[in-house]
Amino acid sequence: MKKNNRLSFSAVSIENKNEQKSEQKPPEKKKQAKSSTYQYSKFGKRRPPKGRPFHSGDKSRNSNENKIPPLEKGAIRIVPLGGVEEIGKNMTAIETDDDIIVIDAGMYFSNEETPGVDYVIPNTTYLEERKDKIRALFITHAHLDHIGGVPVVLSRIGNPPVYSRNLSILMIKKRQAEFPHLPPLKAEIVEKDETIMCGKTKVRFFGVTHTIPDSMGVIIETKNGWIVTPGDYKLDQIDGVVSAEEEKEYSIFDKEKVLLLMTDSTNVENEGYSLPETKVHQGLENLIKKINGRIIIAAFASHITRLTHVVKVAEGLGKKIAIDGRSMKTNIDVAIEAGYFKPKKGTIIPVEEAGSYPPNKVVILMTGSQGEEFAALSRAANKSHTKFSIKKGDTIILSASIVPGNERAVEKIKDNLSRQGVRIISYRTAGEDFVHATGHGNKEDIKWLHKKTHPKFFIPIHGNHYRLELHKELAMEVGTPEENIVVPDNGSIIEISPDGEKMTLRKEKAPSAPMMVDGLAISDVQDVVIRDRQMLAQDGMFVIIALMDQKTGKLKKSPDLISRGFVYLKENQELLRQVRIIIKKSIEDISQKMNPIDFDSIKNNLGETISKFLYQKTAKRPLVIPVVLGV
Repeated sequence: MKKNNRLSFSAVSIENKNEQKSEQKPPEKKKQAKSSTYQYSKFGKRRPPKGRPFHSGDKSRNSNENKIPPLEKGAIRIVPLGGVEEIGKNMTAIETDDDIIVIDAGMYFSNEETPGVDYVIPNTTYLEERKDKIRALFITHAHLDHIGGVPVVLSRIGNPPVYSRNLSILMIKKRQAEFPHLPPLKAEIVEKDETIMCGKTKVRFFGVTHTIPDSMGVIIETKNGWIVTPGDYKLDQIDGVVSAEEEKEYSIFDKEKVLLLMTDSTNVENEGYSLPETKVHQGLENLIKKINGRIIIAAFASHITRLTHVVKVAEGLGKKIAIDGRSMKTNIDVAIEAGYFKPKKGTIIPVEEAGSYPPNKVVILMTGSQGEEFAALSRAANKSHTKFSIKKGDTIILSASIVPGNERAVEKIKDNLSRQGVRIISYRTAGEDFVHATGHGNKEDIKWLHKKTHPKFFIPIHGNHYRLELHKELAMEVGTPEENIVVPDNGSIIEISPDGEKMTLRKEKAPSAPMMVDGLAISDVQDVVIRDRQMLAQDGMFVIIALMDQKTGKLKKSPDLISRGFVYLKENQELLRQVRIIIKKSIEDISQKMNPIDFDSIKNNLGETISKFLYQKTAKRPLVIPVVLGV
């Protein structure tokens, strides 16, 4: 083997002996991962991950110690499968004697804890094991943290019908089209005041206010009262005075008994009422009217209500609208298809034509309010956009708050834009012309909902544990007894007794390890893969290729060494000389004691020895990959 030859190798060995199969053959699910890599640590072979491990150690299937008993006859079981240890990947199952109703099937995108993963969805194991009872999936609204996992989740739980309102169904169909290999969607459009039967369970709906049209709450009727979740919501109110239309929507709770309320905890620590979206609409309209020059508005692509309002305002002022960003274009197209607005022919133009119009005659809507690397505004800011260029004198309106964790990316994009001579308006600098409002209710919105529904039991959802605990305190303030509140984790099993008098948290838990969608693979146990990716990002890798005579146990030649992201080989020849000496001694010393030669033991010993040596010499922990070949 020549030293200059590149080797194709894998840093991780995946065992697929027990792959799950389905009739439609969805993407394969990796059952277990075993590493063939080494990294020095005083704790042993691998250093422990920082912070809370991504996979908390629960098994993908129930162990005998965690066997979940059947549901007691007449009882109701609530299983939050996602969205109660984070903001995102929302999904909850409601189980009765005969039926399981699933509410939402969301996702969240990869972060620093899951490098290389496309996105993460809730664990579906509990539902897969009970798919014969699943009657329907209900979607409260069409944001990705509620619909992003729909195609994959449906394929794993028996492809039940999906119920939601018109816009949500259209958005889900767009999402489903990205997965042509999965079973076709069985979609049913419902209205906000409709009541349907799912198996033996009666389900009804009510309208809620959010940043996307056709948002709805879900009510499951039981003999002991209603189970209610509004999904994501805020109140349509001005200075705490709720609109007549909103009062009418919630009037259904005036005379009905609410057994259980499950509701959004996102903004529970924010005082007062949330800012009405109408004030944002007015603020943006004021800015579009009074700003001289070209206006670029960066917003969340999911804020369809706001985007459509901007289009209408610009059209009314005789301005053209250019839309840049795939997700934003898709959402505007769906809104037009759903009939929420109908721009005049020629109002919306391609972004490459924006430069052909006078600056005061065009408004550009763009993705990239969070500084996303490949979003439209980011590409324009760093001058890599091939169809559009920022011009001196442009006004950039950032119509979004900064999502925690995106601060540095947003500051970077602001710097790049400022260097091009533009004016930047954000929610912090807009003054009385508001450019952003949250789509979630603040503390007073939440209190109003609790008082309106007067639930017997309460489960806070949609938020990390800190927010759920704050929501529990708020519920107690407005009259819900502490013993009637359960703060769940993902996978918690909560049951309401057959007589509706007691709610308990079982000691058993449903599998809750997040399922990672990585290319075409879906895996719920991938600790080793994720850790290896994190290690590669931190200290690189070091590959050893050694040829050994199987008869004598001696090396046939000096071992080949490959370094990627660890050290530059040409500048570290002395280190490599010492490594080769240790490799030769490690292999030949241990092989002399073997008959026959055990290559696994040789590789393990070599990996641990070299990992320790490299750390002692460099204070770095590269991923060490030993390859020992017998000839």
